[in-house]
Amino acid sequence: MTKTLERLDLLEDDDLIPIPDIAQLVTEDDTPVDNVYSERGMHLLKESGYTSWPGPGAGRRFLMMTNVALYGSPKENPLVPDLLLSLDVEPPTDPWPKEHRSYFIWEYGKSPELVIEIVSNRKGNELGNKLLDYARLGVAYYIVFDPQQLLSDKLLHIFARRGSNFIEINETWFADIGIGITLWEGRYQGITGTWLRWCDRDGNVLLTGTERAEQERQLTEQERQRADTAEQAAEQERQRAERLAAQLRALGVDPDA
Repeated sequence: MTKTLERLDLLEDDDLIPIPDIAQLVTEDDTPVDNVYSERGMHLLKESGYTSWPGPGAGRRFLMMTNVALYGSPKENPLVPDLLLSLDVEPPTDPWPKEHRSYFIWEYGKSPELVIEIVSNRKGNELGNKLLDYARLGVAYYIVFDPQQLLSDKLLHIFARRGSNFIEINETWFADIGIGITLWEGRYQGITGTWLRWCDRDGNVLLTGTERAEQERQLTEQERQRADTAEQAAEQERQRAERLAAQLRALGVDPDA
């Protein structure tokens, strides 16, 4: 990461600016996540993203973070999205210095392309102030997953940044990123329910490591069954040929002639 950055959308000055002093900023406060379901939901997105998503393009890097502070300015309190996705960046090799412990926009040189909030109560104001704050920070897409429908009768709200504001959209495939989202009914880490999942252009969910292993096991088993079926068919054909040869010999005909 660089020590200076070019002008971002949220900055007005075209000049390079020095990195601000972040010694007093809070990068972690040991506050636990809201509940088990939210924790599982974050992990599901991050695990499947790193396991099965090739990224936004050949040779392009990406970063997914869960429950990490997102700072737009050292003078403001951070936002803490349940998940953020940022393209063309990578995690620091040494995570312990203060400047590496959170997502500081001035350190990474850009805002995340996408953030996700999983609603667990009505206190988070995900469709209120957070909506405005993420738009102000320059986030391109803001997704609110409301599994208990605490905020409205919709499970999913998707917002795209237009100018300096967000508008709600129906699209679930983000072509400029190369990834999509979908709702999936299934079981993950012992919990059955409706989950927010990454997907490809055709709506196929991106698999976790466990799911990929299970898929490969099933494919291997199917191939073994096909081989067994072919072997059984060949054996049946061999036995049929032997019976026919025996019948010909009984009639005094040499089956090999």
